[in-house]
Amino acid sequence: MSVGLLTVAALCGGLVGAAAPTSARRFAPALDPPAPTPVWSSGGWALLGAVVFAGLAAALGPDPALPAYLLVAGCGVVLAAVDLACLRLPDPLVGAVALGGGAGLGVAALAAGTPGRLAVALAGAVLSFSGYVLLALLPGARLGFGDVKLAAALGLPLGWLGWPTLGYGLLLPHLLNGVVVLALLAARRVRRDTALPFGPALLAGAWLAVLLT
Repeated sequence: MSVGLLTVAALCGGLVGAAAPTSARRFAPALDPPAPTPVWSSGGWALLGAVVFAGLAAALGPDPALPAYLLVAGCGVVLAAVDLACLRLPDPLVGAVALGGGAGLGVAALAAGTPGRLAVALAGAVLSFSGYVLLALLPGARLGFGDVKLAAALGLPLGWLGWPTLGYGLLLPHLLNGVVVLALLAARRVRRDTALPFGPALLAGAWLAVLLT
């Protein structure tokens, strides 16, 4: 793995993360009371962005698809900031994940001469969408359709890497969210009926799925 690639990716991720709070404010409605300070801390988001980008660079290397994954990750960092602040996943950002990621993967498929991988990526998106629609329609489900649309958008890059990656990407968000909810309940920070964002878990699960496979 090229140290230069990791360094450039980490620097780009840090810049994206540092800008995430400002970008997120454009999509988050006025909050009363205001969002907690940690949600809008530029330093913390810069570190997060650097780790996310460097992790993808380490996992994928100089793959033609890497720019598509970094684009998805950049939008994802902003989406996580918005969802943590106001429990929203704005359609323009989710659309950027889907369209930008899809276009980037299309370019990668042409560059690598593997157009067949696009079909698997699209199948991943359809499977993710179908699964999350069913979960959202279950009685007592707390998934919003913003979560469903984001899951479908993330299904593209997950499907591109194959069925094992897609499987991890579908499973890990629920495991991560469960751990966080249990920890918050144990700390008495939330109640059983407290609404919590699921977008960050979706994004973190997808990122970990890429790293694990």
